[in-house]
Amino acid sequence: MQRAVERRGIPTVSPTVARDVTEHAKPPRAVFLPFLMGHLFGVPHHVALQRRIIMECLGRVTDAPESGDIHTLPISWSTARREGIEIERGLGLRG
Repeated sequence: MQRAVERRGIPTVSPTVARDVTEHAKPPRAVFLPFLMGHLFGVPHHVALQRRIIMECLGRVTDAPESGDIHTLPISWSTARREGIEIERGLGLRG
């Protein structure tokens, strides 16, 4: 699908949590997020991280050095989850 969209002149970026699958599929551009399956944009209520992921993806449109580039977001799932728990506490969603 991504290549079909690209052939029409629209650049694409694929956020992914499955690096091995992404390497095999070879999309034009990808951002690997070392998170759990189903959590492409991190944890609930972590707006800063979600914005960062979106901006990383948009940045790859112009910054990817070559087709097939996979950029890794430098944050771990444990860090994102720990920050998410603190955000939830601050919102009064956790004790």
